[in-house]
Order: sequence, then structure tokens, then C-alpha cells
Amino acid sequence: MPGGRSVYIAGAGIAGLTLSLALAKFGARVTVLERHKSVQEIGAGLQISPNARRVLNRLGLEKAISAVSFEPEGIDVYGFRAARPLVTMELGEAARERYGAQYAVMHRADLADVLHTATRRFANIDIVYEVIDFEVEEQARGVGIGFGQAGGESRQGRGFAFVGADGINSVTRTVLLDGPVPDWTGRLAWRTLLETRELKGLLNLDRTSVLLGPGFHAVCYPLPHRDKVNIVLFARDRGEGARSAPALPGAALDDERFSAIFQAGAGRWGYWPVGSVNTDFWHKGSVGLIGDAAHAMMPFQAQGAAMAIEDAAILAPLLMTEPSADAAFERYESLRRRRVEQVARISEANGRAFHMHFPATLARDAVIRLQGPQGHFRRLDWLYGYDPSPEAEIGAPTRTA
Repeated sequence: MPGGRSVYIAGAGIAGLTLSLALAKFGARVTVLERHKSVQEIGAGLQISPNARRVLNRLGLEKAISAVSFEPEGIDVYGFRAARPLVTMELGEAARERYGAQYAVMHRADLADVLHTATRRFANIDIVYEVIDFEVEEQARGVGIGFGQAGGESRQGRGFAFVGADGINSVTRTVLLDGPVPDWTGRLAWRTLLETRELKGLLNLDRTSVLLGPGFHAVCYPLPHRDKVNIVLFARDRGEGARSAPALPGAALDDERFSAIFQAGAGRWGYWPVGSVNTDFWHKGSVGLIGDAAHAMMPFQAQGAAMAIEDAAILAPLLMTEPSADAAFERYESLRRRRVEQVARISEANGRAFHMHFPATLARDAVIRLQGPQGHFRRLDWLYGYDPSPEAEIGAPTRTA
């Protein structure tokens, strides 16, 4: 296997750091260009499903992630105004047994810290901070790189490939590849972190909770490492300008659980527009994209971070074994695009189902009940059982039960 190839990565987020670790283990020299002063992740929580967790475990991160994450026993799904869950979808040990990897929830900053700490053990990973701009020039054998830093310093380098892991607003996609800007979906994600004590009696804090409402829904899960509960609430953007509290239909106040959560988070909500990326190409020549830079999707299957982690696991060995970066990116896109598009479609369908209004909710809720505690496993084996390792047949699901 060829070693010593040099790869530049734009973005020290989850996608960029995972890719840097995967490349470093193959012997690549990796330079990560980050615009901030330090590694940081915007947002509060994220869910790491088994398809992503097995990648992180193979990078040697299992113990570090277990120390700062939580494995919920299941997911309580509540219909609007329901006192009891429609169903509790099993996770925990049931997920471990079926897929051979954990389903966990954690704070985004904790995952970023685990990944960053791991990169510091590799002398062949260099993270450069406060990068204010960069240029990439296609050359006969790879790319020439030039970038500037906030202090006025300019640096140049040469690499086998340049990878844009720079998120939904990717400069790599929009400038270097002349690709599209994000599509803004008309939805907002409201986020807050509440003290565990503030939600006792409202939710089962051994589980994740999904609360469905007409035109909105909330996902709540505990972060015991921080003694917090992550709340993310999705609703339509009503175009009311600056806000300090979720702008939801008045019907939300008719649900006691919703109302109590809103009141508990009063003055502590932050909001972000929900966007997506649909681009016809993920690479040109020796410049390519991974994660949200390539395929940001609706968050209603909680797979954005997982898809980026899978991307890294697939792309890293290809960049080290294919004769050219162009060939590596071409093979990577052929292996990833269909799967990512399938996940995006599921996410969009979930969003429509979560936000249904009466009387359509009657049929939806009946289907949720009938699927039972393990119905989601049967429905999502193709997703959670996927193994992207080079040793596995790429695209074939892994089933342990």
C-alpha cells in the first residue's frame, strides 16, 4: 500500500477530524485547515448510531466515547397530548446485540474533543488554526495549496488531494468547485440544554424522547456526563425576525409536556435554520467533498454526523490505494451517493410524518404502535447494520441477530 501521501483537509469538525485519523492510520501526512482559533462544534447534542459507532470504535475511540456518551434504553415516542408513549423503541443492549456496536447520544463538543485528543497522538497530523483563506491549484500530480492565517502569515504546500470537510456553507464546494449554495428548508431547529433536575417527572431520563405535534416536534435525550438534557425542537420558520423563544403554533401550549419544556427553557433557546445540500458532483480532479459539504440533509433520522463518519471510513483507504486522487474521489462517490440519498429521503419522509395534523395523525400513530418495540430495527437494518470498513464488503449490512 502506498504510504506517505499528503492530504489537505478544510475543516476540523467531526468529518475532518475523523478523516484525518483514518488517513493517519494508513500513514498519510495530513494537514487540517481550520478557520477558528480552536476545534469547536456548534450545536448541543448528536446521536451516534451503530453504523457510525463501529467506525469510531475501529479508530480506537470506544473507551473515550463511552466515557462521555450515554446509551439510552430506548426511544419513547409520544403522540400529541399523549400521557404515555405510543411505543418505546428498544435500543441499549438490544442494539448492541443486533449490530455489534452501540447506539449512543452525546454532546457534539465532547465528540469533537475525543477526536481532537486522538489526533494529537499522531505526528503526521497537523491542525492549522485561524486560516482566513485558501487557494488550491490542480497540478500534474496532485494539488498546490496556498493559505493565509489571521496573523498575516502565508503558507504553501503540495498534496495528493484536497478534501472539503467545511460544512454546509463549504467554501470548497461553492468556490473551488463552483457548486451550489445550500437550500434553506423553511424550518428552524431550536436548541437548549437543561439541567437534569428541571425535567424529572416530565420524561423518562433513561431514554430518548420524541414528542410529536401538529407542525413541530421535539427530541430530548439525557447527557449524564454533563448532568444535562439536550432538547432540540423543529418547527416552521414563521419569518418573525430575531427571537428568544420558539415561535410555535398556539396548539403547542395545549400539550402539558411540551408546555412544561418550553417554560423550563425560557430565555435559553438558540435557533438555527435547517438547510440541505444537493450538488451534482462531489469532486473535480484532486479536490473532493465529504460530510455536510457534499450532502447536508434534513436531521429527522439523526444521521448527519453518521454519514460524515462513514464518508471518512470509505474515502481514507481509497486516497491511499487509488493511483490518483481523481480516481479515489470517483470511486468514493460511486460507493456513497446512493446510500446517502436514500438516508436523505428517509429523513425528509420522517419530517413529514412527525409534523402531521389531525386526522392524518390517527393513521400515523396506529402504524407506530403496530410496529412495536423492535419495528425500527427491521425497518432500519440496512442503515444501522452497514459496515464501511475496507475488510467488509462495502454496502453489505452486518447482522449479528
